[in-house]
Amino acid sequence: MLPTVQHPLFATSLKITCTSTASNCCIKKNFGNATVCFASFSAIRIPLLSRDTTRDRPLPLILSMQTRPIPTSWIARNMPGLTILGMLLLLYIPLLLRWVDGWLNKNISTEHEYFSHGLIGLPFAVYLVWNRGDRWQNLPDQTHFSGVIVLLIGVLCYLSNLVDLVNLSLPIALTGICLCLKGIPGLRLQSFPLLLTLLATPNEIPYLIAPFTLPLQKLIAGTAGFILLQAGLEVRVEDIYLFVNNQIVEVAPYCAGLKMMFTSLYVGLMLLEWTSAWGSRRRTSLFFGGIILLSVIANIIRNTLLTFFHGTGQSAAFVWLHDSWGGDLYSAGMLLLLIPLLRFLESSIPDSEEEDDEDPPELELEETS
Repeated sequence: MLPTVQHPLFATSLKITCTSTASNCCIKKNFGNATVCFASFSAIRIPLLSRDTTRDRPLPLILSMQTRPIPTSWIARNMPGLTILGMLLLLYIPLLLRWVDGWLNKNISTEHEYFSHGLIGLPFAVYLVWNRGDRWQNLPDQTHFSGVIVLLIGVLCYLSNLVDLVNLSLPIALTGICLCLKGIPGLRLQSFPLLLTLLATPNEIPYLIAPFTLPLQKLIAGTAGFILLQAGLEVRVEDIYLFVNNQIVEVAPYCAGLKMMFTSLYVGLMLLEWTSAWGSRRRTSLFFGGIILLSVIANIIRNTLLTFFHGTGQSAAFVWLHDSWGGDLYSAGMLLLLIPLLRFLESSIPDSEEEDDEDPPELELEETS
């Protein structure tokens, strides 16, 4: 240890001691009979104290210190994001719980029940946001001017007390937050989770689409009647009504399979994102076309079974498939068919669809003399 160095600028009880290599120094202060080191640092060089002969005063103590970063906790580094998350949970947890309760217990409106795919879509969206956390942190902090406007629209929707506007305030507010925190790059990064959230938000779009499903209703009724005729039943089809053994079955707008189609398309989006199978536009188009075709076929089979059960007096089987967990089981089986469909398209259509843009071979012309 070097001798204790005292400097006139410090109090007499404040001392700096260093090791012989000056690699570790300590500032000490005497408290009665005890000496406490309350600050330490690494020094490259400590010049000896000497006197300025011209001014007759000690030269200042020159210390060359190597600073060490002060460690911060994960909570301190992410405090702004955690604050926003806490506010969102406080505002929207009651709303989300009402959605979940309505989807599970089917005590929500018929139109809002069409969005029950949110039971799997919203957790998947949260997972995607969490998985992209590092990329989000690496984006520079910037605010897009439209973010404040979008966020204000979300707040107004939340305060409107109109059910659909309150529901839609969630994706609107999330979009505004992305624009306010990270600008357009942040919105682009979180675009797919925001899309999943929007498509799982209950609204009145099914009610607006229902009047246009009459051609699909007629198709289902006619095809179901044809299948039952082949099975030996006496069936009469009139428009969207099937008559079997003096029992009437109506293919109502909400029985046209829109709910299954919406759910299947939504799950198809999730599968494409999960498997990163966006590389081919042709494959993606065929996949969604196959989903629509499968959902229509599955709904025709379902309505045929319901007509058969109702026409033959099997009320318990009708209720099981129409109102109970049998319908959920049937829908789950339909969704499982999407996996082999996507696998088949992946094996049949490669990721790269770029046509060969090479110039056609030039014809070699022989010069005739």
